[in-house]
Amino acid sequence: METPLTPLDFARRARRLYPERLAVVDGAVRLTYRQFFERCDRWSAALQRLGVQPGDRVASIAPNTHAHLESFYAVPQIGAVTVPINYRLTPADFAYILRHSGARVVCVHADYLDAVESIRAQVPEVKHFIAFEGAKPGWLDYETTLAASPAEFTAAPVNEREMISLNYTSGTTANPKGVMITHRNAHLNCAGRLMHTPMSCADRYLWVVPMFHANGWTYVWTATAVGATHYCLRKADPRLILETIACEGITLFCAAPTVLIGIANAPEELRRLAPRGVRVLTAGAPPSAATIERIEGELGWEITHVYGLTEVSPIVTLSEPRPEHAQLDARRRAEIKARQGVEYLAAAEVRVVDDEGREVAQDGNTLGEIIIRGNAVMAGYYNDPQATAAAIRDGWFHSGDAAVVHPDGYIQIRDRWKDVIISGGENISSVEIEGTLLRHPAVQEAAVVGLPHEKWGETPHAFVVLKAGAAATAADLRQFCRDQLAHFKVPAGFTFIPELPKTATGKIQKYILRGGRANVSAT
Repeated sequence: METPLTPLDFARRARRLYPERLAVVDGAVRLTYRQFFERCDRWSAALQRLGVQPGDRVASIAPNTHAHLESFYAVPQIGAVTVPINYRLTPADFAYILRHSGARVVCVHADYLDAVESIRAQVPEVKHFIAFEGAKPGWLDYETTLAASPAEFTAAPVNEREMISLNYTSGTTANPKGVMITHRNAHLNCAGRLMHTPMSCADRYLWVVPMFHANGWTYVWTATAVGATHYCLRKADPRLILETIACEGITLFCAAPTVLIGIANAPEELRRLAPRGVRVLTAGAPPSAATIERIEGELGWEITHVYGLTEVSPIVTLSEPRPEHAQLDARRRAEIKARQGVEYLAAAEVRVVDDEGREVAQDGNTLGEIIIRGNAVMAGYYNDPQATAAAIRDGWFHSGDAAVVHPDGYIQIRDRWKDVIISGGENISSVEIEGTLLRHPAVQEAAVVGLPHEKWGETPHAFVVLKAGAAATAADLRQFCRDQLAHFKVPAGFTFIPELPKTATGKIQKYILRGGRANVSAT
């Protein structure tokens, strides 16, 4: 006997087992699972009354709110496809994604109504514009529409190999690409998450990572599967994060390393509020060992580093803790935690290979590309067979991440292939240099890129954000790096800037730094 694999089965389970448990907290809004799913059902019925059919796209542009979370259930349970869009994109990007995805409905938070209003004429295929909050003339109000709708709808049969979501990449160098995530992709990635990072109905999950980012790293469904409580946070501000953790007894959250840096450098009186024992999953960019060591040592939290991409649903490896790691000192343990680690159960097979497709030696030194195959890999890029063929070759998804494999089998990313610095014939990892700089007591954040050099082809250049009230010169940082790195890896130049350019998910936009468009305050 077989039943289709789908995250909607987690909703079925939660409805039965946890109806009176607290499901969602969003400011003053507090919903039990019974109330939450009744709202989802009402929105499903409302969408059907608006003409949404199986296979239609329903887009959303919103921060982490209860209404946004509802779309991840209400849309797929009628057979439609959810399209969560990065709210930090430009109106032109919104228009492109809405057209490319073929969205018939778009639901928008109040903060982005004006941006979408400005491009309405460019998206004639969109038939209904819904305001999650702050409706204006010409827009349907979400709450009013939901309240007027019955809770009865026609559920669509699930084909596990059909899309549950269409997630768009950031599109930093070209138009965003639509990643087709199937019900099967999502279900098995959630299952892998629960195998390696167990949760229960006692957990209180804080929404720090955006829900639009690869479906919130699957936690839109994973937390529901076990009846945990979703705590919605509309802005990833260190003060809000720490205050919410303290006030609500948060037990688990996900965040990019840049968010953890902000928490580590928050005022001491805020950090003292945080209870010990909070579990944190970090991904989106390689975290520095210094950040991990500081968070675990000062706050007493447990950090698990995971790795993936939107194209693989999105998490496929984790830095798995082992008994022998407990015997190491804090610095060495943090260095191992900063690695991408080993493959997830149920998700995918992960290898690091050379240009000939051969697995690299497990020596911690030989560079290769991470490739992935298995249940987590997307169905392809929507309406883009050329990009799909370029990414999935010979049955493997090619990540574009350059990595080594250590003798214990743990993978460690050295860089994106495009970011590897080749200076005088030597491969230099910007990640290694950044990790070194982050150990300097005056440095809050650092990003290293290769800039052209007449003799060496290119040399490393560091962009540095100093901690508030701290001071350091280029000479100070150069000597600090010389003391810890091979001399050819030491940055040839340093630029001090007030903040690093980042995407909505916390990734540093190195193409901006290479283009010289950073807001430079001193050199």
